[in-house]
Amino acid sequence: MQVDPDALLAIGDVARRTGVSASALHFYERKGLIFSERDGTNQRLYPRHMLRRISLIIVAKRLGIPLGDVAAVFATLPGHSAPTHKDWQRLSLAWKRQLEERRRAIEAL
Repeated sequence: MQVDPDALLAIGDVARRTGVSASALHFYERKGLIFSERDGTNQRLYPRHMLRRISLIIVAKRLGIPLGDVAAVFATLPGHSAPTHKDWQRLSLAWKRQLEERRRAIEAL
């Protein structure tokens, strides 16, 4: 069974699947890191592909990557459609380089 990356998920589903609170999702949305749509009752609905963005935000935070840096990289991704495999490879390569530079700086200390 193929999963539609653009399928819409309610905010509660996204919170449960990612372990991120609804208030944090609202914060990430205000910062432009993730996007939602509204249904007829004004409930936020997130495209399924936002789960990967949220997961990357979580990992970036653990690695000490500032949200501003995350936003800059995410700005190079398609906002309202699922990024391609090539998009994710490009993003991961950029972060790999950044993390390698940090490692070298820490070793130099």
